This record gives sequence, structure tokens and C-alpha cells, in this order.
Amino acid sequence: MRTYLGVDGGGTGTALCLISEDGDLLGRVEAPSCYYLGSAAGEGVGQVARVLTEAVAVLTDVTGTTAAAIGYAFVGLPAYGEVSADVPALDAAPREALGHDRYRCDNDMVCGWAGSLALADGVNVIGGTGSMTYGRRAGQGLRVGGWGEVFGDEGSGYWIGVQGLRAFSRMSDGRLPPGPLLDVLRARLGLAADLDAVDVVLNRWRGSRREVAALAPAVVEAARRGDGVAAAVLDEAGAELARLVTTTRQRLGFRAAETVPVSYSGGVFGAVEVLDAFRAHLVAAGGPVDLRAPVLPPVVGAALHAAQLAGSPLSAAALARLRRVVATTTPTPDHPTPGGLDP
Repeated sequence: MRTYLGVDGGGTGTALCLISEDGDLLGRVEAPSCYYLGSAAGEGVGQVARVLTEAVAVLTDVTGTTAAAIGYAFVGLPAYGEVSADVPALDAAPREALGHDRYRCDNDMVCGWAGSLALADGVNVIGGTGSMTYGRRAGQGLRVGGWGEVFGDEGSGYWIGVQGLRAFSRMSDGRLPPGPLLDVLRARLGLAADLDAVDVVLNRWRGSRREVAALAPAVVEAARRGDGVAAAVLDEAGAELARLVTTTRQRLGFRAAETVPVSYSGGVFGAVEVLDAFRAHLVAAGGPVDLRAPVLPPVVGAALHAAQLAGSPLSAAALARLRRVVATTTPTPDHPTPGGLDP
């Protein structure tokens, strides 16, 4: 039985799964993030190799197999391709974990596309800790967005968290009328005084991407309590994510009248307010789209892509089986459930 490993390395965690050629989900594990840029541990690319080695060991133990027995792997890594000088080291990192060269690395955005659209042409938008799109048309792949939290990642969980903090500071000062967001964030941050937000975010959290992104659900809660500023943040998040898709569509050369399959991945889309705004702004931008719920979560998409790269794509029957198996598992942050928002 041939098996395929999928690795989806995100900004807040790393997911791994092993599937069989028959469409069985043999096992799945979660590991710490392998996002190495600006890592507090200071390991650099070494962090990627360490996380992969430890996680593969756990997965093979859980599934009763060995790394040597894995037929092929696709490893989606955050920040892959964003530092050209690091690419050779990132390409080599999985070798330590697997003990062989039957794998390929790329940016984790490919996992989102592979899962959400099950390897079909179209555009997938990621709204997680960061944001970007990855589209495919006739074998050509294209990335838009994903410039990082300092000057990009619009519409992401981190971006929503930052906008919430900005609104909080202005409400506290009186530069904005106070709304429910004030009390929601006071409680979420455990503040004795509003200025303690500086201590929490900059001193205790050290500006952690994960911690700031985890404030997004608080912004959603405030919007549901009637906070107009928080609601506007969620609408703008949807608009930014739609803009990524529209740009990708145009640059890939889809014809104006061509219906483009579009899907999404990442916890931000678990908030129905963001998903509805995304849909509305996408329609308003013009150009027909077929907006689809994700077929598979990114980590399973990575394994599906591994089979394709190995020259042994899953059969239609095996893919159908895999979809049924995944549908019976508990939803996770990379496969959001409408109505909530996974951090």
C-alpha cells in the first residue's frame, strides 16, 4: 500500500497527515509552528527541521509505520520563497525527518489550494494568521499577497486583531465613541487599566503573531454585540480578501466571462460576518465566480498533492472515500465551521 504525507505549516501551528492510495486517512497530528522568521527561539531554518523531525516521528508512531515507508511527501512551509537565500536550506529540511528525497517543498499556500479545490484550476484565498491567495490555471500557479504582518496580510486574523486593538485605543482615549469592543477587549486581555494593553501585547506577548491573531474572535464578539466599528473591521477584512481573489483572477488571465472556481481556507472564514462580506465584495467586483466550500482541509490537500507529484494521483473513487472520511472528523481551524471563528 502506497502512502502519502501532507504537511501544512502555518503561522500558529503545523499539521501533518498520512493518507493511503485507497483514500484512507491513516493518521493526523498537530505540532508547533515552523514559521521561522523572527522566531523568539532564534533557531532560523533549523526550527523547521526540528519541528518536522519531531512531528514525523510522532505521526509514524501513531500510524505504525516508518518514514522510510512513506511513498512521497508534500511539505508546505510558511515563508517559503520569501527569503531567496533560505530556499536551499528549506528544501533540505525534510530530508532529516524522512531519511529520503521523495518529497517536495513549497509555500503553505499551495496546501490551501490543493485541499479547498482538490487540485482543480481556480483560486483559493487563505484567511488565517496571515492572508494570501494562490491560483492555478492551465498549469500556471500564482501567488498574491502574503507580505507579512508589518506591511501586508490584510484581512487576516492578525490584521483583524490589530484593527481591534487600534479601535480599542481610540475608544479609550475618546478619539472614537466607546462601544462594546472596549469591554470585550478589557476582559479578553485581563486589564486592570486600559494602558496595560501595552504591557500585555508588547511586553508579555512580545507582539506575538499568534496571540494578536487570537484576538480576532473578540472583534467578532463585539460586532455581534452591536459594535459598529468592529462590524466595519470585519466588512473591510472581507473586502481585502475579495481584492486578493480579483487580482489573482485577472493576473492568471481568466476571461471576463469565464466562471472561476473560488474557495477559501483559514479560521477567519469561520466568522459568518467575514464570509458574507467576502462573498458580497467578490460579487460586486464583477466577473462570475463559483464560490465553493472547501473540499478538504489544507493538510489533507497537501497529502493529495503529494500523490499527484509522485505520479500516482488518487482515483475518483479514492478521492470520494477520502472526502467521506474527512467529513466525519471534527472540524479544525484549517477547515472552519460557519458561524464561529477559530483563532
